[in-house]
Formats: sequence, C-alpha cells, structure tokens
Amino acid sequence: MTPIRLIVNGRPVVEAVEARTHLADFLRDRLNLTATHLRCEQGVCGACTLLIDGQPARSCITYAVMCEGAAVTTLEGLEHDPAMAALRRAFAEEHGLQCGFCTPGMLITARDIVTRLPDADAARIRLELSGNLCRCTGYVGIVRAIERVLKARRAGTLAAPPMPAPALGPVGARRVRAAPEHRVASAARSAAPLAGEAAAQGVLGLAGRQPNIELRQSFLVARPPGEVWNFLGNLEQVARCLPGASLSGAPQAGNVAGKFSVKLGPITASFSGEARIVRDDAQRRALLLGAGSDRLSGSRAAGEIEYVVLPAGGGSRVEIVLRAILAGALAQFGRSGIVEDLVARIAETFARNLEAKLAGGGAKPKEPENAPLAAGALLRQVLSARVRAIFARWLGRGSR
Repeated sequence: MTPIRLIVNGRPVVEAVEARTHLADFLRDRLNLTATHLRCEQGVCGACTLLIDGQPARSCITYAVMCEGAAVTTLEGLEHDPAMAALRRAFAEEHGLQCGFCTPGMLITARDIVTRLPDADAARIRLELSGNLCRCTGYVGIVRAIERVLKARRAGTLAAPPMPAPALGPVGARRVRAAPEHRVASAARSAAPLAGEAAAQGVLGLAGRQPNIELRQSFLVARPPGEVWNFLGNLEQVARCLPGASLSGAPQAGNVAGKFSVKLGPITASFSGEARIVRDDAQRRALLLGAGSDRLSGSRAAGEIEYVVLPAGGGSRVEIVLRAILAGALAQFGRSGIVEDLVARIAETFARNLEAKLAGGGAKPKEPENAPLAAGALLRQVLSARVRAIFARWLGRGSR
C-alpha cells in the first residue's frame, strides 16, 4: 500500500492505496464519488473524464499514486461552477442527453471547450468531442448546447472559467510537489481549513468522500458560551454526557480511542475506532473526525462533526453539522428520515447531561456511563411523536 495525498473537490484526502489502483476506482470505491463513470476502462470512451490540476484526463487509465499532490476535480466538485451550471441548463434545453451515461464526462469536456476555445465553431466542437463517445444522441444536441454557452461567454453574460496553470508532461502522468488549495475551482465547505489541518495528521473522517448521512441540529444550554466551549474541549467529560459513548484511554494530543454502542431490540452494535478533534478557539468552532467498525456485523462508519458555540440570550446555542458514511449490514438504518429525529433526541439528551455537569458537576447523566444507547426507546418516542403529528394534521383539516 502506498500513501497518497490529494486535494479532491477542494478537500484534502489522505489515503493508502495499492500501486495498481486506478484513479477512477479510487474515487468511486473509496470516496463514493460516483459521477465518474466507467465503461471501456481503456481510455477510449471518455465516460471517466475529470480534471487533474484543472485539465481533462482519463481517470480509468491514470493510477491514483501518479496523482500524488494533485488537485482532482470531479463533476460533484463543479456543482456551483457558473460555466457548468450554464452547460447543464443548455444540455437539458437542447436535448443533449438521453441515457445520461456519457454525460458526466461529456460535461467535463464541454467545460474545457468553453474555457479554452471561446471562438470554437461547430466543426471544432465536434473535433474536441471526438474523445467522448455517445451512443444515443448523435451529438447534435450536445454541439448546440456548447454553442449556446460559448455564445453567452462571447456576449459577456457568462464569466469565463479560470484557465489552468500550464504543466510539463502529460496530465496525470507525473508527480507534483504540492497542490495549493487556491488552484481548485470548487465550493469547499466552511470546515475545509480545519479538515485540512486534521487530514495532514492522518486518515480519519470522510477524507473527501460523499456522506450518505448529513444532518444539522442545534440545542440550547443555559450556560455562558466560554464555559460551554471549554467543556466541549474535554473529550472525557463529553463522552460521559453522550449516551453510548466511552473512551478506551486518556486523550493524547487531541487523539482518542473509544467506542460507541447502540442497542436496538436484540441487536447491539459496538463501533470501536479512533477520533481526532481540531479546535479554533477564536471562532469557538471545532471539527471532530472519526472512523470505526463493528466486529460482529462487519459494518463500518466514518464521519465528521462540525460544531460552533454561539451566544444565545443569557446562555449558548450549539450548532452541529453531522456528515457520515455508514457501510455494511447496518447501512439500512441510515436511509430513513427517522434518523434525523433520532439524532435530535440524542442531542437533547446530551444537552441535558452537559447542562447538568456544568451546573453542579455532581449531577448524574440520565444514561449510565458506558451503557449502550437505547435506540429502541428513543425510536418509539420518535414514532409516537410522528403519529401524533399526523393525527393533529388530519384533525386540523377536518375542522375546516
């Protein structure tokens, strides 16, 4: 296994890969970035086209280890790019796609044409598209769509995408010393600077992968923000307040080993792993990165919890963003909207325990320390609340 460091869609990624792993397989299988499609796997069809240091490349014939230090941008990383937004609209309105399998790679190539060849005519567009095969459209709608976006660029109604810095040698076939984050034209999350610092220390959290669970929660604590912020920096105290969480030992330089246990009926899952916290004292913002696995079910989890402590009246409001990947037998529990309500209940319990600790220090948490989270009881409360809300809506309609 060879360690590699990349910037993928504006976020640092540190992973270990086999030397024979192709970039497309690495992005799809390890980072869950599935907009990069695979078809011929010989560099012919263009379905796997993406950007390496701003230039189009075939990811199915590019080894991941050859991209050490590079900035890799997939279609997911161009979601908020103005040129890509214009191309998506034009492809839809000009019927430039049918089955859609070639469309991600086609869009990447189309953006390159718009960036590099503002005066391209239909013949030049077809020449540039010759490396992207489409078996449905006959290319007529695709060419019209690109012509429409080029016309908008020439008219000044569309800002030109930045030209990539010139590189020596073929794209994706060299090692580069560094890939500064400013070279990537993508919308990084607000936690990117903290994630960069954490990723530089090892592989934890999402590491650039797309989460299959993303939740936002907040709760109030009747204590001053400074006091709450200082308490949240003590991982041992935090674990005592979080039902189901326990530490295996004292934290070392922000790193900690522990487990999170959850009990649902006869099933008890216990995820053992590691976590790291990176804190910004000036903004009272932190990022907790973790990864773990459950030995019995073979399930794996990795995630990031970003939180910020804000003043709220005479107390504090803690805002949380949870992003996680749950894989394996237990992944089915992450697919329901009920999970959001369940997490909200856990947050309420944590807030009560935290406030009790801050108030007197001797108050006992509601849940016994080291006990598995009783998800079944919380789930029944969630379902009961949902049923009551449904009946309330029905009764409200009936009284009109």
